[in-house]
Amino acid sequence: MGELPSRDEALAMLRSVGCPPGVIKHCERVADLALSLARACLRAGLEVDLELVEVGALLHDMGRARTHSIEHVFLGAEMARELGLPDEVVRIILTHAGGVRPELAEAFGWPPGDYGPEGIEEKIVAYADKLVRGPSVVPFEEALRALEEELGPDHPAVGNLAKIHEELGAFLGEALGGARPAGEDIRSL
Repeated sequence: MGELPSRDEALAMLRSVGCPPGVIKHCERVADLALSLARACLRAGLEVDLELVEVGALLHDMGRARTHSIEHVFLGAEMARELGLPDEVVRIILTHAGGVRPELAEAFGWPPGDYGPEGIEEKIVAYADKLVRGPSVVPFEEALRALEEELGPDHPAVGNLAKIHEELGAFLGEALGGARPAGEDIRSL
């Protein structure tokens, strides 16, 4: 893996490509949650690259500097490549949406595929991204329900989010279990 930018360098990249302040704030919140999840995974005995999780989470929505459609996934990955970021960061950006329909990937010039997260760092960032809604961290059930309403229950991202929740739950147990009352923060993991 190539050299990862620092947190400050990653935030400067977001500003330099023109990400709006609200997007940058969202990326910071996702990074904070993703790091908490990654640390909990480490404590549970999983190997997780904390730096990769942080940088990937900070840069996951880089493509929103150009569009707020699903195309931001592909544009962000291309922008990351152009900036010389390591392939592992590009892959986090490309998979953070949880998956896309293969024909959509092909329409944007990518090989057909659902682009679901595969590595643990990719899964942690995709999961954290779905749980961060505005200034809050929502319970998994609420995030899943919102994704189903937005994309339909058969969309690859919905199935991938449920699989990630199950996989992380196997390691983190009750911490990812049931719904949390409003205001309870998953960062206590």
